[in-house]
Amino acid sequence: MKKLRSSLLTFAFLGLMTVVASAAEGGVKEKTLLDLFEEGGWVMYPITIASVAMIWFIVDGYIRTSEKKLYPAGHVTQLRELFQRGDYPGAYNFAKTAGSPVAEVVRAGVAFTPDGKVMTEEAIISEVSRIQGELMGRASYLSVIGVCTPMIGLTGTVTGMMKAFDKLGSSGVGDPSQLSEAIGEVLVATAAGLFIAIPAFICYYLLRNRITKGIHDIQEIVTSLFRAFPYDEVAGHTVGDEVIYAAKPDWNASPAAVAAEAPKA
Repeated sequence: MKKLRSSLLTFAFLGLMTVVASAAEGGVKEKTLLDLFEEGGWVMYPITIASVAMIWFIVDGYIRTSEKKLYPAGHVTQLRELFQRGDYPGAYNFAKTAGSPVAEVVRAGVAFTPDGKVMTEEAIISEVSRIQGELMGRASYLSVIGVCTPMIGLTGTVTGMMKAFDKLGSSGVGDPSQLSEAIGEVLVATAAGLFIAIPAFICYYLLRNRITKGIHDIQEIVTSLFRAFPYDEVAGHTVGDEVIYAAKPDWNASPAAVAAEAPKA
């Protein structure tokens, strides 16, 4: 996996410099990659950082949304066997230690089975929403990168144009060579920002679709497990070790005891 990330990073950097070189075509072909980077100005530093972050979130998102991470075949098989045997405490204990998203959803559902079907379904929906929100939250960073990098590139464009007009005012229009550096900064910064933004947006939408499919698959697996669950037979029993914070009301508490336990002003 480290080799894959290093290869992607190298490819992205070389591709960035290639596109930048083609964007700033006038006389740039003889320049090195370092020359192009320096010509782009200070905005190349945050754009480069954004490119590294983009690759990281793409690889991380792809790994987290794979079948082996969302619903490993071994976990699904084990849970099905435990449900078929009616070993719901065993299913809870296994799901609690398994660590996969599908196991977390099953754990939440099994813990609420003594409270009935409605509470179980609400617990499952809540856990599924939490997992989906966590995955979408990480993927949304790609959207942030896609929005910010063009703005950073445009900032480089503005600063480059300011330098160009400043040199134009001091040297006049008869010396265009003095404007080349500032114009190069304009082209390089803009191209670099767009080069990062476009794949960031593409990967964001692809990853979002991948998350949607993964969540749908988890819902199907969990639904098949709880389809014929004997809620009436487990009612009143304790399944799992979830903490219950709401106790039965103590109607026999005296006013004096309540007043004594109340915090003093």
